[in-house]
Amino acid sequence: MIDSLLLTAARISTFEHDRALTNASGFFFQRDERLFLVTSRHVLIDEPTEHHPNRIEIEIHTDVDDLARSIGLSMMLFEDGKSQWRQGRDAAGEIDVAVLQIDRDALPENAVIHPFTPDHIQSADKAVEVGSSVLIVGFPLGFHDTLHHLPVVRQAVVASAYGLRFQGQGYFLTDARTHRGTSGAPVVLREHTPPHEATEDDGALQPSLPWRLLGVHSASLDMSGRDKVQDETLGLNCAWYADVLMVLTAADD
Repeated sequence: MIDSLLLTAARISTFEHDRALTNASGFFFQRDERLFLVTSRHVLIDEPTEHHPNRIEIEIHTDVDDLARSIGLSMMLFEDGKSQWRQGRDAAGEIDVAVLQIDRDALPENAVIHPFTPDHIQSADKAVEVGSSVLIVGFPLGFHDTLHHLPVVRQAVVASAYGLRFQGQGYFLTDARTHRGTSGAPVVLREHTPPHEATEDDGALQPSLPWRLLGVHSASLDMSGRDKVQDETLGLNCAWYADVLMVLTAADD
């Protein structure tokens, strides 16, 4: 039995037409009948680095009994010159999270994915102790199980007060070793309620995907004044609060 957490994530390759650009991480999120791919906004567009892909590709498993079988799904980022993803802003500026709706008709009938849902989102007003152990599920430097097309998991700890906007920004900090390519990965916390005690009334998750979605990993955080000869990097990372997904996936009026 494979942990369903590994089937929440998707490896993202960005392209400018047929020219490969970068690798990144993402994950699936379902709201009602709509399915989304979630990643960092800078994966889809990043003006400072002149990163302007026009399409992405993700891998989709097609056989639950043979994870070596998969297909590539290409998704265009623009239609008639208009961007197809949703991104957000708040009082502090842009939020480094983006969602792209997946056309379910483009998926194979036997697609094997485990999307997070609104029920999985950890509310920012619910206590998560500083130092709590969390996982970041992604594809650092594009590295993954190339036979089974699965991500790897890095351990992390919550490194700032969860529920507070670190320095006024809409994220909290994690302490973890991360690399390029991890941008867009889910940051998750194990659900501690025993499966036999889970009920709809107490909001406990069912055992099929017993993980709380805390945030979306964005990038490493460093100090601009750090002496690169004498001082190591901080090893801290930004994770945008996952509740932003409720805004970005709201149905159009």
